[in-house]
Amino acid sequence: MIRVGLTGGIGAGKSTVARVFADRGAYLIDADVIAREVVAPGTDGLAQLVAEFGDDILDADGALDRPALAARAFVDEDSRKRLNGITHPLVGARTWELLQAAPDDAVVVQDIPLLVEGGMAAWFHLVVIVHADIGTRLARLTEQRGMDRDDALARIRSQADDEQRRAVADVWLDNSGSAEDLAVAAASLWDDRLVPFEAHVRARTVATPSVPSVGADTDADTVATRVVNRVRAVVGDAARGVERGPGAGVEVVVTVADAAAGEALTDTLADGGFPRAGSQGGEQVHGSADPGRPATVRVVPGA
Repeated sequence: MIRVGLTGGIGAGKSTVARVFADRGAYLIDADVIAREVVAPGTDGLAQLVAEFGDDILDADGALDRPALAARAFVDEDSRKRLNGITHPLVGARTWELLQAAPDDAVVVQDIPLLVEGGMAAWFHLVVIVHADIGTRLARLTEQRGMDRDDALARIRSQADDEQRRAVADVWLDNSGSAEDLAVAAASLWDDRLVPFEAHVRARTVATPSVPSVGADTDADTVATRVVNRVRAVVGDAARGVERGPGAGVEVVVTVADAAAGEALTDTLADGGFPRAGSQGGEQVHGSADPGRPATVRVVPGA
């Protein structure tokens, strides 16, 4: 199993990519769908919101009136925190339930609008960003969705900017053209990279680099930082340190207490996308299961 984080600014077109992935067999988890599900009529989530913000947040049918909730919950930071304190744990719990139910060979695609803003990128095997310039997104939001221009622009500006997205993007899908062009690119990504990536993770095999990183930043420092952050998230407190190594290309050094601690990380790293390739000079050597991102991870017993 691998987990793919899918995101992009409002109006960028990530829904098109999500549909392509789902049609090709992705196990799709949509954060927006879950957010609506956990506060649907009859749920504990809706009851908690009513208790916190009052009956005025309900419409005539007893369902959540989202503009009414926004009028009460976004007036100040304290109100926003109270709202998030109710909804975020519910969304997290439901997401975890869905993850636990995913098949062992799944390519799990998590469609998360605020993935970058929430600092979640390192927790995925791979992050796909769908991009379109602001002018294109404004046109789509106003002409296709009927949004007020100022409201659309405010929502765009409230989200992460291109530089922040590029920093975490393993794949950058440009959607400045047609929806058909985007769908073709997404299908190619699925067939050529995501499916082989998952197969390598499940088989515990290092991939032979064979797929170019679609539109992603190939600057060595940026890629290395991204991989270091991902390895750090994978190993957690089991390592004494995770740093960029001195080797050529993308190399990460994981320092552990002793050889036994290193051995204990073998499956953890493999599940995270870095299966073991062998040993060298008392160190464990791991490689990348991603055919589009070669990397070496060395597990080194500390002094």
